[in-house]
Amino acid sequence: MPNAEYAAYQPAAPYFDLVRQALGDLLEGEHFFDIITEKTIYEVLYDVPGWPRIIVGRADLMAAFRSYVDAIALRSADKLVVHKTDDGTVVVIEYEVHGTILSSGTQYDNRFCSIVRIANRKIAHWRDCMDSLAAWNALTAQARG
Repeated sequence: MPNAEYAAYQPAAPYFDLVRQALGDLLEGEHFFDIITEKTIYEVLYDVPGWPRIIVGRADLMAAFRSYVDAIALRSADKLVVHKTDDGTVVVIEYEVHGTILSSGTQYDNRFCSIVRIANRKIAHWRDCMDSLAAWNALTAQARG
């Protein structure tokens, strides 16, 4: 991660790197947070305790991801499939993430589909779908003793 401001987010680096790979030169900015603005809407279509359904703006998204990296460390993100529509202003990405729930040591594997709308070479709107059962099972597993 080139920017020291992002060092605390290293546990999510596989996700951030996969997103930048998926969106490539459609967007301007090196890191995931560089392609987010204060008007970006980050919407998730599932309920996870502690994670809001709608986040608006870069500062609030960074705060949410700070909680994420305090709870989950990713080791990889893969199985990327990219679908570009509307002349590249809408991109659908499918992918998987793999990591560890830090409080329990439980392995975490999940599948996602994200619909990304782009405006002015930044993310205008992000809509996320995931395997909620995989998240629930990992987050509610008993801590290893």
